[in-house]
This record gives sequence, structure tokens and C-alpha cells, in this order.
Amino acid sequence: MEYIYETHLHTIEASACSSTPGENYFSYMKGLGYSGIIVTDHYFTGNSCVPIDISWEKRVEQYCSGYEHAKAAAGSDFTVLFGIEYNFYGDEFMIYGLDKAWLLDHPGFETRDRYEVFRMVHEAGAIMIQAHPYRERGYLSEINITPDISDGVEVYNAANPDWQNALGYEYAAKRGFRMAGGSDIHNFSQENMGGMRFSFPINSIDDYIEAFMSGEGTPVYLKDVHGKGGEFRPVSEAKELTVPSQGPTLEVFWH
Repeated sequence: MEYIYETHLHTIEASACSSTPGENYFSYMKGLGYSGIIVTDHYFTGNSCVPIDISWEKRVEQYCSGYEHAKAAAGSDFTVLFGIEYNFYGDEFMIYGLDKAWLLDHPGFETRDRYEVFRMVHEAGAIMIQAHPYRERGYLSEINITPDISDGVEVYNAANPDWQNALGYEYAAKRGFRMAGGSDIHNFSQENMGGMRFSFPINSIDDYIEAFMSGEGTPVYLKDVHGKGGEFRPVSEAKELTVPSQGPTLEVFWH
């Protein structure tokens, strides 16, 4: 039996760019064939909708509420886990393994630099994966690649063009990085989806960390979910997702 997990998902409760309440994800994602999701709203350094003029406790409460609403709606029939998307200077990282209690105990976490965040994350037993490393958008002026603080690379991001994903795949393959896949879903209009496929169930974020760091799991993709549909396929089998058709157009900075 195969189990597919979404690793990159945003809710309206904490991400300014999302239009989907956390509680609405369960039935939709299960219908697409997912066994579970990891809610990874934009942290306070990124496109967050959490006000900055309220107490730290209230900020963390709102930030975690999308995850909590999704988990409550899913009950025991669907796995819902907590994660974070942390932005530095356009380079964003998926953090898995921190929780609400940890955030409450670490006010000012959003003021740290890349290396301090990486140290704190590892001290907590968590991991950091660079998301969509070669993403290009109108709001980005450069590409920042930071291999020294990466436990892995998101080589497939369903919200990215194929060529940008292929550049990320090439980067991870050349460096020997562990590879991840995700949808970066904000609403149900998204045509393409992604995730991680396992031969066993993932029941906790510790399960995911252990499996990923052991090299388990396969990045997968699903195209045209509102049209012809189909089944999740390994990213490694798609030439357009693994062999870049062009190079980056923005300047690339290595850290």
C-alpha cells in the first residue's frame, strides 16, 4: 500500500496569500488521494496575516490556528501535522519538528539569521528543507541558495513552472541532497499537486523527520487534477521536471 502526504500547505488563518480555511482541506485532499497533510503557513518573516501589534502569545495562537482547525476537522481519519515556512531574503525553508509550545517559548524567533535559525532548529530536533530554491516571481529580485543550512531540497513545488523545478532537482542531485516534493497549495483552484510517497503510514512529525532523514519517501507529482486526473507519479521519471530547459534569469547568490 502507498501513502501520499502533502508537505507544503497554507491556510487563510495565518498566510495572507491563502483563501482556504484549515478546516476545509480534509475532504478535498483526501479526495485527491492524500493520506495526510503538513500545514506550513508563512511564518512572521514571510507573507503572514498575523498582526504584529498583539502579544506574542496571541500571535502564536493565531499562527497555529489553521493547523489546529485542519486537525480538528480531520479527526482520526486523516493525518494532519504541523510545520513552518520561514522566509529570509526570498529564500524560504520548510521547518518540520517545532511546535506551538516551542514557538511560545521562543519570542523573537523571526529576528534570527539563517545560521542561527538552523542551529536552533537542530537543537530542537527539527529539520530545515529549502523550498522551491530556484523560484522566480515579480516580487523577487534575486535567488539565494544556502546549502550549508539545508537538510534537503524541495525539488518539486506544484506552484512552480517545470523549468524552475528542474533547476531545483539538478541542484539537489549534484549536491547529493535528500529530495522533497509538495504542492504549495493555497486554494482548490490549483491545477497541479505534489507530495511525498511512502510505503508506510506517517503518523507524527517525528515519523516524517525520521523517514525523510533516512532517505525514505519519493517526491511525486499529479498534473491537471481538475481535468484528466490520473495518479501520482515519481518526479524522477519526468524529464521536464529533472532536466532544466533553461537557466535562471535572476542573479543567483550562494551563501
